[in-house]
Amino acid sequence: MNGTHRVTPDVAAASSAPVFPFSALLGQSELQQALLLAAIDPGIGGVLVSGPRGTAKSTAARALAELLPDGRFVTLPLNASEERLVGTLDIETVLRDGAVRFSPGLLAAAHRGVLYVDEVNLLPDALVDALLDAAASGINTVERDGVSHSHAARFVLIGTMNPEEGELRPQLTDRFGLMVALQNCFDPQMRQQIVKARLAFDTDPHAFRERQVRQQDDFVRRIRAAQAALPQLVFDDAVHQHVGTLCIGAQVDGMRADLVMLRAARALAALEAADAVTVAHVDRVAQSVLLHRQRNGDAPAQQHNAEPDRQKPQSGASGASGNTREEPASGESDWGYLPPEPVRTAHVKGVIPLTSKKR
Repeated sequence: MNGTHRVTPDVAAASSAPVFPFSALLGQSELQQALLLAAIDPGIGGVLVSGPRGTAKSTAARALAELLPDGRFVTLPLNASEERLVGTLDIETVLRDGAVRFSPGLLAAAHRGVLYVDEVNLLPDALVDALLDAAASGINTVERDGVSHSHAARFVLIGTMNPEEGELRPQLTDRFGLMVALQNCFDPQMRQQIVKARLAFDTDPHAFRERQVRQQDDFVRRIRAAQAALPQLVFDDAVHQHVGTLCIGAQVDGMRADLVMLRAARALAALEAADAVTVAHVDRVAQSVLLHRQRNGDAPAQQHNAEPDRQKPQSGASGASGNTREEPASGESDWGYLPPEPVRTAHVKGVIPLTSKKR
């Protein structure tokens, strides 16, 4: 590869209109942090953004691209083929001239920029695998009939999804470095600020962007300084121990969560120009690292809700033996309902009682 790429329609379309500034995003601090960390260290593995329609997922992704060196923003269509994504090799040229002729795909076009995948949960698994492999390694390798070609593909992968339209398989979800779950905004004042900012941008985007120049330049400077500082930041034993404790407590599979949490904490420390990675940095990235990996996510909620039930039985509960029954809703009949009754068991010599059998 000579470092130059053909500008695809996917890239050209992104630069045809003014982009809403990253610094002007409101109510998206968690998403902004995750995107900045992935920009500082793309080896984190990208960001998965889950949320309902209209929560500025694509707006934030486009805004991040503008802060990166080449400003590339490449979108992956849902109907894209694997060759369109990774590129193709001309085998006839290899056989005839002995030279590799490679036609770059979207992974090459996204180098030093953002590769955005809307509705990533609807993509074929093979394409998601190829995306995540390149995002984690920074290299794309194409092989065909014993001939291979590799090129740099260092980009920030941003995948978005609406959970109402289906989920990703856990094996694929885990390979995204960070995850942010967006929610609808029900704060009237915040909604008003967001709407006012959007209307001001739509009315005069150039004037709106001009007011954000200083903040935008500050983000660019901080990203570059953080990237330069990464190699100097190390992890002490206290940080390692804290990361391990959090991952064990979340019952994650494998070691990917530990590695991503360390890299994310280091990127955050670099972003803030800290002298060292601390436990506090770990705590601030733990949510986005563990959100899509933890297997005990419902346990705290169940424990929290169970306590009031023991202190104050709900309406319709009866008896002190623990056998409770909710009253049927208005208009519903419980005809034929039989309350559970205890059944006595008899011990038979030589037979293990069912009540004592280990499960």
